[in-house]
Amino acid sequence: MVSNIPANVTAPLLAFDVTSGGAFENENRLILLGHGLAAGALGNGQIAICNSILDARVLAGAGSMLEGMFHISRLNAPAQEIWIGRVEDTGTAEIRTVTVGAVPASGGLGVVEIAGEPVVVEIASGATANQVATALAAAINAYYNPISKISLPFTATVATNVVTITARHKGVYATGIDIHVPVLESANAFAGLFTFATTTPGAGNPSVAAVLAAMNDDPFEMIVSAFGDATNLGLFKDFLSIVSGRWSYAKQLYGHVYYPKTDTSGNLTTAALAQDDWHLSMIPRFASGGFAEPDYLWVAGIVARTAPWAGGGANGDVSRNQTGLVVEGLSPPRDRAYWMDYPTRDAFLKNGISTWQVNRNGDVTIDKIVTHHQTTAGAPDTTFRDIQKVNQITYALKRFRADLAFQHSNKAIADDNPDNLSALTTAADIKATLFHSYRAMSGVLENSETALLQMTVTRDPDNANRVNIGLPLDFVNPLDIFAGIARAYSQFR
Repeated sequence: MVSNIPANVTAPLLAFDVTSGGAFENENRLILLGHGLAAGALGNGQIAICNSILDARVLAGAGSMLEGMFHISRLNAPAQEIWIGRVEDTGTAEIRTVTVGAVPASGGLGVVEIAGEPVVVEIASGATANQVATALAAAINAYYNPISKISLPFTATVATNVVTITARHKGVYATGIDIHVPVLESANAFAGLFTFATTTPGAGNPSVAAVLAAMNDDPFEMIVSAFGDATNLGLFKDFLSIVSGRWSYAKQLYGHVYYPKTDTSGNLTTAALAQDDWHLSMIPRFASGGFAEPDYLWVAGIVARTAPWAGGGANGDVSRNQTGLVVEGLSPPRDRAYWMDYPTRDAFLKNGISTWQVNRNGDVTIDKIVTHHQTTAGAPDTTFRDIQKVNQITYALKRFRADLAFQHSNKAIADDNPDNLSALTTAADIKATLFHSYRAMSGVLENSETALLQMTVTRDPDNANRVNIGLPLDFVNPLDIFAGIARAYSQFR
């Protein structure tokens, strides 16, 4: 403890200096990286805190990728601190056409789902194809969900009986936005009425470099990116590197990146095995199967659902198994063949791919989130496979550093302190702090007595101002598997 009252004052004085005794409180920030619109207040390459869907609309623009990502994140993490970062789009905006065919003479109610949002048009009796096309284009442009408060990711124009819809952002991402005419309990007047075509496929991948630079030295423990191409994954790996990035000794900011990928099972596995990095987690989807919401909403929703637990070191939430957590705002694949079965989930997890399930209610639930970590120095290693381990070590290291700062900053180091001077500390004092911190994190770390026996704190023989610490950490593990045997009898003996 440092006092500002000098030791050599002479005049009579009765005074108390005021200083903190230390009170560690973990923070767990989530940031969403995606596209915004020019109409939004947030510029390209900028970041901002975002507290409400109104904030998201003002900052990123109505119908923007970031607006949707924020909405589903807030839906799954109502009290989470959320930031957004606008990534500049590049390339070509996707353009599709919807050609209206022969309209039912009796008219009726037509519904088409765009990115999972229902667009409804009432068709009058005797309406022409051009009238239906005009009404559909107007409904797309005017769409606003009063519950979610979001708009559609397309804008529309009409010519004759053809509706042309254009993605709000440039880039290949838009090829994954779903348009579907659903089967309704009553007849859907749009059934068989439309011919869909993609006239200009979306092309181009943006760079997250400017947004990463804008994050500077601010802490962001959970980084959700809409983009998972090889170039951007390389930027993320450098950004979080243990040598010179956020996990290095020089920065100690930590963080983890989650990204989506939509492809076949084989290609997903190949992509995951090519990374072998514990700072990245893939949220997968299949190229077929009928996914209503785009993949950038899947990654935002799934990750946000885990956020309330990810920072909970004091109560042990950070160590929990996450299986079965229902993700709000996501629909299951329309084709049940693409609901992940056990062999698929087991194989994916073994190869560094996170998994999800669909429960009997049709809810999308979390199965298990893992990193891409596969090996260390070429040898198989599962130490950093579970996302819990990444969150646990983030919490533990921040807690250790805080306790050391509270008790040992602005001190001198000595081999012993026989007069118990407040200005001095010793290796034994530091070891005691580490042990008490370790034992206080029972929801994160276990076997503190064994850790104490293996813990080392020594003064450096070549630098008398330096203390070297060896700190073994035995982490609590998520309970993922119950494996029992049920023995059946006709009657107990």
